[in-house]
Amino acid sequence: MTAQIIDGKSQAAALRDDIRQQVGAMSHKPGLAVILVGEDPASKVYVGSKIKACEAVGMQSFKRTLPETATQQDLLDEIAALNANPEVHGILLQLPLPPHFDKNDALYAIDPLKDVDGLHPANIGKLTAGHPDGFIPCTPLGALKLIKSVRQDLRGLNALVIGCSLLFGRPMGQLLLMEDCTVTYAHRYTQNLPDLCRTADIVTVATGKAGLVKGDWIKPGAIVIDVGINRLEDGTLVGDVDFEAASQQAGAITPVPGGVGPMTVACLLLNTLRAAQKEGGKSLINAPD
Repeated sequence: MTAQIIDGKSQAAALRDDIRQQVGAMSHKPGLAVILVGEDPASKVYVGSKIKACEAVGMQSFKRTLPETATQQDLLDEIAALNANPEVHGILLQLPLPPHFDKNDALYAIDPLKDVDGLHPANIGKLTAGHPDGFIPCTPLGALKLIKSVRQDLRGLNALVIGCSLLFGRPMGQLLLMEDCTVTYAHRYTQNLPDLCRTADIVTVATGKAGLVKGDWIKPGAIVIDVGINRLEDGTLVGDVDFEAASQQAGAITPVPGGVGPMTVACLLLNTLRAAQKEGGKSLINAPD
Protein backbone atom coordinates (compact mmCIF):
# COMPACT_ATOMS: atom_id res chain seq x y z
CA MET A 1 0.00 0.00 0.00
CA THR A 2 1.17 3.53 -0.80
CA ALA A 3 -0.63 6.24 1.13
CA GLN A 4 -2.49 9.17 -0.38
CA ILE A 5 -0.42 12.28 0.27
CA ILE A 6 -2.65 14.93 1.84
CA ASP A 7 -1.60 18.13 0.07
CA GLY A 8 -1.91 20.92 2.61
CA LYS A 9 -0.56 23.49 0.17
CA SER A 10 -3.33 23.03 -2.38
CA GLN A 11 -6.07 22.84 0.23
CA ALA A 12 -4.77 25.98 1.93
CA ALA A 13 -4.68 27.76 -1.42
CA ALA A 14 -8.32 26.84 -2.05
CA LEU A 15 -9.31 28.10 1.41
CA ARG A 16 -7.42 31.36 0.86
CA ASP A 17 -9.18 31.85 -2.47
CA ASP A 18 -12.54 31.51 -0.74
CA ILE A 19 -11.46 33.94 1.98
CA ARG A 20 -10.24 36.43 -0.64
CA GLN A 21 -13.64 36.38 -2.35
CA GLN A 22 -15.47 36.96 0.94
CA VAL A 23 -13.12 39.79 1.95
CA GLY A 24 -13.62 41.41 -1.45
CA ALA A 25 -17.36 41.58 -0.87
CA MET A 26 -17.05 43.23 2.56
CA SER A 27 -17.45 46.96 3.14
CA HIS A 28 -15.03 46.87 6.07
CA LYS A 29 -11.80 44.95 5.59
CA PRO A 30 -10.76 42.49 8.30
CA GLY A 31 -7.61 43.50 10.14
CA LEU A 32 -5.07 41.22 11.81
CA ALA A 33 -2.48 42.52 14.27
CA VAL A 34 0.62 40.43 14.97
CA ILE A 35 2.80 41.23 17.98
CA LEU A 36 6.46 40.24 17.89
CA VAL A 37 8.61 40.56 21.00
CA GLY A 38 12.37 40.19 20.70
CA GLU A 39 14.64 39.08 17.88
CA ASP A 40 13.99 35.35 17.50
CA PRO A 41 14.85 34.61 13.83
CA ALA A 42 12.21 31.91 13.36
CA SER A 43 9.52 34.14 14.89
CA LYS A 44 10.46 36.94 12.50
CA VAL A 45 9.98 34.57 9.55
CA TYR A 46 6.62 33.35 10.86
CA VAL A 47 5.37 36.89 11.43
CA GLY A 48 6.48 37.93 7.96
CA SER A 49 4.62 35.02 6.38
CA LYS A 50 1.43 35.88 8.27
CA ILE A 51 1.60 39.53 7.23
CA LYS A 52 2.10 38.52 3.58
CA ALA A 53 -0.79 36.05 3.80
CA CYS A 54 -3.09 38.82 5.10
CA GLU A 55 -2.18 41.16 2.30
CA ALA A 56 -2.63 38.42 -0.31
CA VAL A 57 -6.31 37.98 0.60
CA GLY A 58 -7.03 41.70 0.90
CA MET A 59 -6.93 41.98 4.68
CA GLN A 60 -5.31 44.78 6.62
CA SER A 61 -2.25 43.84 8.65
CA PHE A 62 -0.77 45.55 11.69
CA LYS A 63 2.70 44.54 12.84
CA ARG A 64 3.71 45.57 16.33
CA THR A 65 7.27 44.93 17.48
CA LEU A 66 8.68 45.26 20.97
CA PRO A 67 12.34 44.88 21.94
CA GLU A 68 13.44 42.04 24.17
CA THR A 69 14.13 44.69 26.82
CA ALA A 70 10.44 45.63 26.95
CA THR A 71 8.52 44.96 30.15
CA GLN A 72 5.42 42.89 30.73
CA GLN A 73 3.49 46.14 31.17
CA ASP A 74 4.75 47.40 27.80
CA LEU A 75 3.30 44.28 26.21
CA LEU A 76 0.01 44.58 28.08
CA ASP A 77 -0.28 48.22 27.02
CA GLU A 78 0.22 47.25 23.38
CA ILE A 79 -2.45 44.57 23.65
CA ALA A 80 -4.85 47.02 25.28
CA ALA A 81 -4.33 49.49 22.45
CA LEU A 82 -5.05 46.81 19.85
CA ASN A 83 -8.12 45.66 21.79
CA ALA A 84 -9.45 49.22 21.52
CA ASN A 85 -8.58 49.67 17.83
CA PRO A 86 -11.76 49.20 15.72
CA GLU A 87 -9.71 48.41 12.61
CA VAL A 88 -8.16 45.38 14.33
CA HIS A 89 -10.42 42.33 14.34
CA GLY A 90 -7.84 39.72 15.25
CA ILE A 91 -4.77 39.78 17.50
CA LEU A 92 -2.01 37.19 17.41
CA LEU A 93 0.83 37.16 19.92
CA GLN A 94 3.79 35.40 18.32
CA LEU A 95 5.22 32.72 20.60
CA PRO A 96 7.60 31.97 22.20
CA LEU A 97 8.13 35.13 24.22
CA PRO A 98 11.48 36.00 25.81
CA PRO A 99 11.86 34.19 29.16
CA HIS A 100 11.05 37.11 31.45
CA PHE A 101 7.53 37.53 30.01
CA ASP A 102 4.42 35.86 31.45
CA LYS A 103 2.87 34.23 28.39
CA ASN A 104 -0.47 33.41 29.98
CA ASP A 105 -0.90 36.88 31.44
CA ALA A 106 -0.42 38.33 27.96
CA LEU A 107 -2.64 35.82 26.15
CA TYR A 108 -5.45 36.32 28.66
CA ALA A 109 -5.27 40.10 28.14
CA ILE A 110 -6.36 39.73 24.51
CA ASP A 111 -10.05 40.45 23.93
CA PRO A 112 -11.67 36.99 23.44
CA LEU A 113 -13.56 38.42 20.44
CA LYS A 114 -10.18 39.19 18.84
CA ASP A 115 -8.41 36.04 20.02
CA VAL A 116 -8.06 34.46 16.56
CA ASP A 117 -5.45 32.02 17.91
CA GLY A 118 -8.16 30.51 20.14
CA LEU A 119 -6.00 30.46 23.27
CA HIS A 120 -8.03 32.65 25.63
CA PRO A 121 -9.81 30.66 28.37
CA ALA A 122 -13.16 31.93 27.08
CA ASN A 123 -12.54 30.36 23.67
CA ILE A 124 -11.02 27.21 25.12
CA GLY A 125 -14.11 26.84 27.29
CA LYS A 126 -16.45 27.33 24.33
CA LEU A 127 -14.61 24.65 22.37
CA THR A 128 -14.79 22.23 25.29
CA ALA A 129 -18.52 22.93 25.67
CA GLY A 130 -19.13 22.52 21.94
CA HIS A 131 -20.30 26.13 21.67
CA PRO A 132 -20.07 27.39 18.06
CA ASP A 133 -19.58 31.05 18.92
CA GLY A 134 -15.84 30.98 19.53
CA PHE A 135 -12.45 30.56 17.93
CA ILE A 136 -10.77 27.18 17.41
CA PRO A 137 -6.94 27.14 17.53
CA CYS A 138 -5.66 27.31 13.97
CA THR A 139 -3.49 24.19 13.77
CA PRO A 140 -6.08 21.67 15.01
CA LEU A 141 -8.76 23.38 12.92
CA GLY A 142 -6.56 22.99 9.85
CA ALA A 143 -5.73 19.40 10.77
CA LEU A 144 -9.41 18.49 11.03
CA LYS A 145 -10.07 20.00 7.62
CA LEU A 146 -7.28 17.83 6.20
CA ILE A 147 -8.68 14.71 7.88
CA LYS A 148 -12.14 15.43 6.50
CA SER A 149 -10.74 15.94 3.02
CA VAL A 150 -9.99 12.21 3.14
CA ARG A 151 -13.11 11.07 4.98
CA GLN A 152 -16.09 13.26 5.84
CA ASP A 153 -17.87 10.95 8.26
CA LEU A 154 -15.61 10.18 11.23
CA ARG A 155 -18.26 8.74 13.53
CA GLY A 156 -17.11 5.74 15.51
CA LEU A 157 -13.48 5.88 14.39
CA ASN A 158 -10.68 5.36 16.90
CA ALA A 159 -8.54 8.51 17.04
CA LEU A 160 -5.19 8.72 18.81
CA VAL A 161 -3.88 12.20 19.68
CA ILE A 162 -0.16 12.08 20.51
CA GLY A 163 0.83 15.27 22.29
CA CYS A 164 -1.30 17.16 24.80
CA SER A 165 -0.35 20.82 24.33
CA LEU A 166 -2.89 23.60 24.53
CA LEU A 167 -1.82 24.71 21.05
CA PHE A 168 -2.69 21.41 19.40
CA GLY A 169 -3.26 18.17 21.28
CA ARG A 170 -6.00 19.13 23.71
CA PRO A 171 -8.14 21.07 21.19
CA MET A 172 -7.52 18.40 18.54
CA GLY A 173 -8.99 15.79 20.82
CA GLN A 174 -12.01 18.00 21.51
CA LEU A 175 -12.64 18.47 17.79
CA LEU A 176 -12.45 14.74 17.16
CA LEU A 177 -14.82 14.10 20.06
CA MET A 178 -17.26 16.53 18.44
CA GLU A 179 -17.01 14.37 15.30
CA ASP A 180 -18.08 11.36 17.43
CA CYS A 181 -14.69 9.68 17.36
CA THR A 182 -13.45 7.57 20.25
CA VAL A 183 -10.43 9.62 21.35
CA THR A 184 -7.33 8.50 23.22
CA TYR A 185 -4.73 11.02 24.39
CA ALA A 186 -1.08 10.01 24.53
CA HIS A 187 2.40 11.56 24.52
CA ARG A 188 6.01 10.58 24.06
CA TYR A 189 6.12 8.96 27.53
CA THR A 190 2.98 6.86 27.11
CA GLN A 191 3.55 3.17 27.74
CA ASN A 192 2.62 0.80 24.91
CA LEU A 193 2.41 3.67 22.44
CA PRO A 194 3.02 1.35 19.46
CA ASP A 195 0.06 -0.82 20.48
CA LEU A 196 -2.20 2.20 20.78
CA CYS A 197 -1.15 3.38 17.33
CA ARG A 198 -1.94 0.02 15.77
CA THR A 199 -5.59 0.32 16.88
CA ALA A 200 -6.09 3.90 15.63
CA ASP A 201 -7.98 4.83 12.47
CA ILE A 202 -6.74 8.42 12.86
CA VAL A 203 -3.35 9.35 14.31
CA THR A 204 -2.35 12.97 14.97
CA VAL A 205 1.16 13.64 16.24
CA ALA A 206 2.67 16.82 17.72
CA THR A 207 5.55 16.10 20.11
CA GLY A 208 8.63 17.74 18.61
CA LYS A 209 10.50 14.43 18.52
CA ALA A 210 11.68 13.53 15.03
CA GLY A 211 10.62 10.08 13.85
CA LEU A 212 8.86 9.18 17.09
CA VAL A 213 6.12 7.23 15.32
CA LYS A 214 7.48 4.31 13.32
CA GLY A 215 5.97 2.99 10.12
CA ASP A 216 5.05 -0.41 11.53
CA TRP A 217 3.06 1.29 14.31
CA ILE A 218 0.49 2.50 11.79
CA LYS A 219 -2.73 0.58 11.27
CA PRO A 220 -3.17 -0.25 7.56
CA GLY A 221 -5.38 2.38 5.95
CA ALA A 222 -5.17 4.88 8.84
CA ILE A 223 -5.19 8.66 8.36
CA VAL A 224 -1.96 10.15 9.74
CA ILE A 225 -1.61 13.86 10.49
CA ASP A 226 1.97 14.86 11.33
CA VAL A 227 2.16 18.26 13.01
CA GLY A 228 5.77 17.96 14.11
CA ILE A 229 8.51 19.96 12.42
CA ASN A 230 12.12 19.18 13.27
CA ARG A 231 15.33 20.33 11.63
CA LEU A 232 18.02 17.66 11.33
CA GLU A 233 21.74 18.40 11.46
CA ASP A 234 21.91 18.52 7.65
CA GLY A 235 19.12 21.12 7.58
CA THR A 236 16.41 18.74 6.42
CA LEU A 237 12.94 19.32 7.85
CA VAL A 238 11.13 16.21 9.06
CA GLY A 239 8.06 15.45 11.12
CA ASP A 240 7.36 13.32 14.17
CA VAL A 241 6.42 10.37 11.95
CA ASP A 242 8.79 8.20 9.91
CA PHE A 243 7.18 9.39 6.68
CA GLU A 244 8.67 6.91 4.21
CA ALA A 245 7.85 3.84 6.28
CA ALA A 246 4.44 5.11 7.42
CA SER A 247 3.49 5.87 3.82
CA GLN A 248 3.61 2.13 3.12
CA GLN A 249 1.00 1.48 5.82
CA ALA A 250 -1.27 4.50 6.04
CA GLY A 251 -4.25 5.20 3.84
CA ALA A 252 -3.45 8.93 3.84
CA ILE A 253 -0.67 11.00 5.39
CA THR A 254 0.48 14.61 5.57
CA PRO A 255 4.02 15.45 4.45
CA VAL A 256 6.43 17.69 6.38
CA PRO A 257 6.74 20.35 5.15
CA GLY A 258 3.67 21.03 3.01
CA GLY A 259 0.99 19.42 5.14
CA VAL A 260 -0.47 21.04 8.25
CA GLY A 261 1.68 24.20 8.18
CA PRO A 262 -0.01 25.94 5.23
CA MET A 263 -3.45 25.12 6.65
CA THR A 264 -2.53 26.71 9.98
CA VAL A 265 -1.91 30.07 8.32
CA ALA A 266 -5.05 29.75 6.16
CA CYS A 267 -7.14 29.02 9.26
CA LEU A 268 -5.68 32.08 10.98
CA LEU A 269 -7.05 34.12 8.09
CA LEU A 270 -10.36 32.27 8.37
CA ASN A 271 -10.65 33.10 12.06
CA THR A 272 -9.84 36.75 11.33
CA LEU A 273 -12.53 36.83 8.65
CA ARG A 274 -15.04 35.36 11.09
CA ALA A 275 -14.08 37.93 13.72
CA ALA A 276 -14.80 40.74 11.26
CA GLN A 277 -18.06 39.13 10.16
CA LYS A 278 -19.17 38.82 13.77
CA GLU A 279 -18.44 42.50 14.35
CA GLY A 280 -20.46 43.27 11.23
CA GLY A 281 -23.50 41.50 12.68
CA LYS A 282 -23.18 38.10 11.05
CA SER A 283 -23.41 34.93 13.09
CA LEU A 284 -20.00 33.47 13.89
CA ILE A 285 -20.32 29.76 13.23
CA ASN A 286 -16.87 28.31 13.71
CA ALA A 287 -17.68 24.97 12.09
CA PRO A 288 -14.72 22.81 11.05
CA ASP A 289 -16.07 22.22 7.53
